[in-house]
Amino acid sequence: MRASDRAYATLLDEIQDGALPPGTVLGEVEQAARLGVSRTPLREALGRLAADGLVAQQSPRVTVVTPIDADDIREIFEVRRALEESAARLAAERGDAAAFADLEREFASSDLVGAEGLDAYYALIARFDRELDGAVSNDYLTAALRTVRTHLVRVRRLARDNPDRLAASVAEHRLIASAIAARDADLAAHATHVHLHNALSNILESLS
Repeated sequence: MRASDRAYATLLDEIQDGALPPGTVLGEVEQAARLGVSRTPLREALGRLAADGLVAQQSPRVTVVTPIDADDIREIFEVRRALEESAARLAAERGDAAAFADLEREFASSDLVGAEGLDAYYALIARFDRELDGAVSNDYLTAALRTVRTHLVRVRRLARDNPDRLAASVAEHRLIASAIAARDADLAAHATHVHLHNALSNILESLS
């Protein structure tokens, strides 16, 4: 892994998991020393994070982690809704029906008990996203989705785990997967719309 890639991956993880919270100052000299890289690859990494919208430059040598609030979350979900509803519709038209039928069965048997159950659920969501990206077969759309998902990791961390909401989310993903497997594009898009509406409402309620 190149030094800039390593620095980017480390800083991305630290921003997403909250080790570097919003407002953290990322001094060029200090961060280069901490990460064990020279200043050139660090600048490349910070440039990529700035393009992601995760950091902003305050001066030539000082960068800060960007804030994220309720308005930001609403804007993220506006973009997410447009992208994911389109993706669900395209997946129903183009995707591997059998693969989504398998995912539907796995959502149906999801067990959310304990940390292991939650980890398995989030891993299943990641698999669903990868299958969706492959089914869409549109590099521009999937690149846009990847950018949105980068911010969603931060958003999810801000919201408290709600057992009732997690159970509902499982059912919502199961319906989306089932609709895609059935080649029902309208239902897939509508089920995605309902899921995102409920997810946003829960996150904003949690923040308040």
